[in-house]
Amino acid sequence: MTTTGPDPSTAPPPEWDAELDARGLLCPLPVLKARKRLKALAPGEVLRMVATDPAAVIDVPHFCAEQGHALIATFDEGEARVYLIRKGG
Repeated sequence: MTTTGPDPSTAPPPEWDAELDARGLLCPLPVLKARKRLKALAPGEVLRMVATDPAAVIDVPHFCAEQGHALIATFDEGEARVYLIRKGG
């Protein structure tokens, strides 16, 4: 298992303000849906996105860097990957 941020097996799960299930969606849909969902959040709030698209491991960090959001954690959850994104100001 590859992790960034807290190890989900030993740390309590981080809190989030909204969730997006992007399982089964292919590039660019996970990022497009994340963008739309983040627009509804206030700066500093956290979106939990679950995706199965293999390209998301590249697309999500790039999207966050380009849009000024913080990718605060990523970890595997079964066959999916979880991304915790803090909305930038």
